[in-house]
Formats: sequence, C-alpha cells, structure tokens
Amino acid sequence: MPRKNMPTLPKRAPKIDTRRGAKKKPCSFCQHGVGTVDYKDLAQLRKYISDRGKIRGRKVSGNCQQHQRDVTDAIKTARELALLPYTQRTVTERRGGRGRDDRGPRGPRPDRDNAERSSEVGASVADEVVASDVEVEEVAE
Repeated sequence: MPRKNMPTLPKRAPKIDTRRGAKKKPCSFCQHGVGTVDYKDLAQLRKYISDRGKIRGRKVSGNCQQHQRDVTDAIKTARELALLPYTQRTVTERRGGRGRDDRGPRGPRPDRDNAERSSEVGASVADEVVASDVEVEEVAE
C-alpha cells in the first residue's frame, strides 16, 4: 500500500521557454506615441501586409494588441475604399497544370455515336441496340 504523504509527480515535464534572452519586438506605434492608425497612410499600412496580400500577425509585426487591431481595421477600410488591393498579383515562372505541353496538343475528340467500343460487353449490347433500331425502322416503313 503506497504512502499517502508522498508528493505526486507531475504528469509531464514543464515547458521550457525556447526564446531565452530574446526580447519581444516593441510596438512601433507605442514607441512613436501614435494614438490612432490612419487608413490613408498607405506606405505605413503596406509594412503590415505580406507580399501575397495577407495581414501580418502580431508576432511578426511586433504590434501590441490594440495597435494590431487598429492596423487591421485600417487595412480593411483601405481595401474597401480601393486604396489597397485585396490580393497582390503574383507572376510565376512556370506554367501550371500537369505538363500537357510535353505531350503535344490533343487531337479532335471522336463522335460519341461512332466511337469504337473497347469492351466486348459494351459492343454486344450496342449491336443488339442497333439491330433493334433497324427492325423498328423496317416496321415503320
């Protein structure tokens, strides 16, 4: 029987801070004493948008919570007023797709009515359908 006065061990090891000695990036708005973020200051807002057009997060930009919220609202307002684009145009070096250009262009598609049947079951069913159509046409005449 275990003793009751023994301390229980923790279930898992405590987390170790991986950023030892690393300082948090200071908020540039708080440093300069800026009260509000202006949606018309596009040069400043572009610093907080990635090259793909996404709004950068707090950990990347270094803003405090209130100023990050102000930056996000200003960017969204500028986008609605068409001062900033929603997405940036990206130019790719290679063409998309599965590489169809390597095999050359596709030929014309065969007609569905005249297409050859590859399976024997399909061909035999098709022969029966054609034979029944011929009988119907002969009766109609």
